[in-house]
Amino acid sequence: MKFLKKFIKLMIILFFLGVLFISGIYLYAKLQPKLDINNTGSYYLYDNDNNVYFQGNGSTKWASLEDISKYVIDATITIEDKDFYKHHGFDIPRIIKAMYTNFVNKNYSQGASTITQQFAKNLYLDFDKTWERKLNEVWYTIQIETHYEKDDILEGYLNCINYGHGVYGIEGASEFYFNKNAKDLDLAEASMLVGIPKSPSNYSPLVNLEVAKERQLYILNQMLKENVITKEEYESARNEELTFYGKKDKLNLNTLMYYQDAVMNELKGLGSLVETELKSGGIKVYTTLDLKAQTSLEESIENNLSDNKEIEGSGIMMNPQNGAVIALVGGRDYNKSEFNRAINSKRQVGSIMKPFLYYNALENGFTASTSFLSQETSFTLGVNQVYSPKNYNSLYANKAISMASAIAFSDNIYAVKTHLFLGSENLVDTAKRVGIKTPLKPIASLPLGTVELNQLEIINAYATLAASGVKHEPYFIEKITDLGGNTIYQHKDTSEVVLNKSITFILNDLLKGTYDYNMVDYTYPTNISIASLLTHDYGMKSGSTNTDNWIIGFNQDIVASIWIGYDDSRALGANDYKYSKRTWANAVEIYLKDKETSWYEIPSNVVGVIVDPITGNIATNESKNKKILYYIKGTEPGSTQEVFDEYEEKDNKNDEAKE
Repeated sequence: MKFLKKFIKLMIILFFLGVLFISGIYLYAKLQPKLDINNTGSYYLYDNDNNVYFQGNGSTKWASLEDISKYVIDATITIEDKDFYKHHGFDIPRIIKAMYTNFVNKNYSQGASTITQQFAKNLYLDFDKTWERKLNEVWYTIQIETHYEKDDILEGYLNCINYGHGVYGIEGASEFYFNKNAKDLDLAEASMLVGIPKSPSNYSPLVNLEVAKERQLYILNQMLKENVITKEEYESARNEELTFYGKKDKLNLNTLMYYQDAVMNELKGLGSLVETELKSGGIKVYTTLDLKAQTSLEESIENNLSDNKEIEGSGIMMNPQNGAVIALVGGRDYNKSEFNRAINSKRQVGSIMKPFLYYNALENGFTASTSFLSQETSFTLGVNQVYSPKNYNSLYANKAISMASAIAFSDNIYAVKTHLFLGSENLVDTAKRVGIKTPLKPIASLPLGTVELNQLEIINAYATLAASGVKHEPYFIEKITDLGGNTIYQHKDTSEVVLNKSITFILNDLLKGTYDYNMVDYTYPTNISIASLLTHDYGMKSGSTNTDNWIIGFNQDIVASIWIGYDDSRALGANDYKYSKRTWANAVEIYLKDKETSWYEIPSNVVGVIVDPITGNIATNESKNKKILYYIKGTEPGSTQEVFDEYEEKDNKNDEAKE
């Protein structure tokens, strides 16, 4: 009995100490400067012409509580925080219930965040998930509760939450989804919108109407259960057929949010540098976005894929001279799929790996005229290890062809012979030099692109070629300022010379052969189908696997990449391979229209020679094909050019060829 009395006394003391402690925290918060909930945490994204194209956490379309439909308010409180007007920021009984449920179910499916807590979290970019971050959210919640009335908090919350598709705030959401003001929303429309913020990528009716409808009905059921609406209102709302608008008043690009996602990734990577400014006010983020490039990329992808609703496409445009990403499309329509294929997906790259093999070859004594026999070949890599690559459509020259031909025709046999002769590790090293960060294995099939890479890293590798051997890191943010215009971050160029400029010039010129009629022989250059669409010079390489179709091309002013494929990695149909090349040509040519471009100047130690590009020999009057190819002085062909003796070196290189 004595122990029980002591225990009860201890509990009473602890209770009062707890009350005193909590009261002290709230009192301390009350004495702190008042947070400006209408501006704090705002961020503005600008394109490369300094025009705002996005504003988050705070809206130019701020709606007062009086200008928001009562149905929105009632539905929000019912589904998010039914005791909102009773608690002081934290719903303790709900927290305890959620903790118990999660413990019993051994998961974390139950949440207990109040509207105030969610508002506090939405005021700032979610940079991390650390305990420090969680404690900060608790502190912001207390500050908001001590300085503002409940109606002010609810109004702020409704004006900053994410309704999907780059739309923040109830007024913008109402206009985007239903083309009307927030005050005019009926119960069916309101309950549909209120269901979205829990998971915009899942509950947007433009993404999955069936799932969004289920969420809407759940909200209506809860409102009926809490006697917020009548049975008649419930039946009317659930049976109302909604029509969705799905357009913005300006910059109505279906893919702009993919670019914005990439910007936000980079912004979050800056961490505390910008988070501090967000706490004190807001930031202006000046990005590398070129709206003309973004528009041309989006329209070209959609126009060329219009006859196939299932296939996906992504694309990137960069300035190779500094690494600035000027356009990025992560899929055909952000409204339907928010998965950003350009930055979050890895796919087999096919033959677009080959230029890095041929750079390595040129660096190790090969020339544009170096010849190998192109014929069906099986390679013995070791004991019981035989590799038998095939050319596209099993088409072989069955004669010696030059490196220039191998590049133009994307000859797999020539590529594997070169790769094994040089040693498999050499291509791995060259790939690292140009900016490919994915670990690569020195296998025989590496130059044929059996490796899976991210689109941003492979286009950055090509940008190194386009910049004459200078590697830049790709970036989306030029600078960040506070709302007063004071610079808090400025992008710094970390360029590095990683390739020989003269050799890079020779390789880039060889890549022009992929659409050159002077290369037509036993087959056609791989990109000859778009030659008539091109009005500028480009180094270009396409690549295909059973599931992926790529093309990357460049000059001094632009490097652009297109990927086409299916999200479920199903095999491409015969007609699916037609999309990427025309898409690339349309996008780049539209962007460069009325822009002056120039090809690279010939380095002083490089000489051009008129040769038969198929054999690599000096051209004669009898030569069917004639073309100027470039060589380091002293390596140009003489009056004859013999077939490279691939057999003489076989034994010496055997160890290097093993996987």
